[in-house]
Amino acid sequence: MLSPLLAIAPATVSWSPKVGLVMIVCNVIAIAIGKATIKYPNEGAQLPNPQFFGGMSHAALLATTSLGHVIGIGAIQGLATRGVL
Repeated sequence: MLSPLLAIAPATVSWSPKVGLVMIVCNVIAIAIGKATIKYPNEGAQLPNPQFFGGMSHAALLATTSLGHVIGIGAIQGLATRGVL
């Protein structure tokens, strides 16, 4: 029953510095998007050094890096499929 589903699953990419760099870039882009679009980015618990992340709170940083990881997964899988990674 699971065999057909496993057959269509994409092959995973092993970690390399290129994969790490793609994930970092995606997270930086997501933090920039979040900083520009979150209505109240400094509500809630503050980070130890909030100036480093543009005054964002812990919750806002967690949300933006979660979005960055989702974008990064798609970017890594797409680049691996095209043979770039």
